[in-house]
Amino acid sequence: MSSIPKTPSRYRSRSDAKTPLTPSLLSALNAFSISPTKGHKQSTRAADLSNPFISRSRPVSPAKRTTSAGVPAYDSFQRQASGGVIRKGGVESRLDVVSRDYVPPQSQPKTELKRSRSTPATRDRAHSNGDRFITNREETEVAATLELMSLNPKSASPGHTARLAAAAGVPLNRRVLAYHEAPPASSSDSSLAQQREIARPLYARPGALPSSTGTTTNKSRRIPTQPERVLDAPGMVDDFYLNLVSWSCQNAVAVALAESTYIWRADVGAVSHLCEAPEGSYVSSVDFSNDGAYLGIGLGTGEVELWDVEAGQKLRTMAGHQGQIAVLSWHAHILSSGCGDGSIWHHDVRVPRHKVMELLGHTGEICGLKWREDGELLASGGNDNVVNIWDGRVGDVGEGTQGTAKWTKRNHTAAVKAIAWCPWQPSLLASGGGTNDATVHIWNSSTGARLHSLKTPSQVTSIQWSPHKKEFMTTHGYPTNAIMVHAYPSLERIAEIRDAHDSRVLYSAVSPAGDVVCTGAGDENLKFWRIWEAASTKKKRVDGKERSSSTTRSGILSIR
Repeated sequence: MSSIPKTPSRYRSRSDAKTPLTPSLLSALNAFSISPTKGHKQSTRAADLSNPFISRSRPVSPAKRTTSAGVPAYDSFQRQASGGVIRKGGVESRLDVVSRDYVPPQSQPKTELKRSRSTPATRDRAHSNGDRFITNREETEVAATLELMSLNPKSASPGHTARLAAAAGVPLNRRVLAYHEAPPASSSDSSLAQQREIARPLYARPGALPSSTGTTTNKSRRIPTQPERVLDAPGMVDDFYLNLVSWSCQNAVAVALAESTYIWRADVGAVSHLCEAPEGSYVSSVDFSNDGAYLGIGLGTGEVELWDVEAGQKLRTMAGHQGQIAVLSWHAHILSSGCGDGSIWHHDVRVPRHKVMELLGHTGEICGLKWREDGELLASGGNDNVVNIWDGRVGDVGEGTQGTAKWTKRNHTAAVKAIAWCPWQPSLLASGGGTNDATVHIWNSSTGARLHSLKTPSQVTSIQWSPHKKEFMTTHGYPTNAIMVHAYPSLERIAEIRDAHDSRVLYSAVSPAGDVVCTGAGDENLKFWRIWEAASTKKKRVDGKERSSSTTRSGILSIR
């Protein structure tokens, strides 16, 4: 006996409850018959009403069903159907009448893209030439898109939009971000190149820095990389805080070597021994008077000696300091001394009681001290990282008279030894800091303002202004041991001589003509460099005769 096939479980309803057949529905199903179609044989087997899903023949579509067989179409049934409501067996159902059938759009035939196996299957690759992440549309499409997004409303003022576009420099309906060629390098602003050049020695490998045979200069200047003359200086102390070289207006160079002081006359090339320090002491500073006739010598025990250079005799000894005298500076008959205890004394060399004023403004050792040429201001720098500018006009004098600083500057972060006044603009003062600072600051002594700052690659040991050019020179310690020339006020590096000495370039002095610079270092050498050219020779008529100004190349100012 054949069993009736059942509906597979995957097609069954989730609810197992069966809807019972009412008597009216059973009578309607019994009276229902299906007319056979052409080409098919009528089944002799009665329909199995126990399972309504089983049928031996497929029913004809209602749209093609003839009214001669099957369910007759009554007038009342048609009226109910046209009204949208059919009543049968007490059950009402509403039909949604569709007035228009859906007509699908005609699609263009797709062309099969031929690609290799390594090419990914992306849509419309053949129709798109741009990057899928960067839009590349026509201007009209962009404008239409903006209109749809209400980003460019018609109510906006066209004049205002045009002014915004002109101010921003961006055309209308164009992309703001776009790829262009790199801008050309600036020919005027060299700050970035300067910073790279300054930082290069700090990150260079050992032995990678150029030697003294190489120099960095600009196109307009050429500075010799070799000194014109080298003198042996055995016993020169390698001490950052001392000042052991001075060059007088009479073309004589004084140099302190441990306990001894020597005079080298540049015009004849003769060397003479001037004096020896007392037993148990050493020479810590030297400085010539303005006329070059006298030499002040500071000692490590706190005394200041005064010597007649021509006669080779000591005139007097001025005591009173409690520490070494690391720096001296002259103006007329006043010799100022900087002590290790932070005090500055004014000595009047004409009177027996030499101390006429004391300046207290530093807490560390005084290692930089310089009078301005007119004698109105005095600048000092100390190991407390402070720069003080003092009023040089001495009023009431006396042993107990004290002065106060006119300006006090604390911008440096290391000891300030390098101090220099500008000869052609008296209000300018340059100061340089030690290893932890390595910065040159330019000050306006009239207003106290800082005008410029220049970062250098190493500690600044001395500064010298050119008397004929708007330039200044700096000497440096580790790691470059360099001599650098800078323009003012641009601070552009004009030239650099690296490894000018085998150790730190600690001391420097300028010749009376302003063209040659003498440098001293712990490698026990004195070197003379021609950094600048002397002023143009001007003929003067003196007593009916023409005389020309001398340079270090000829006459009393020559170097032999």
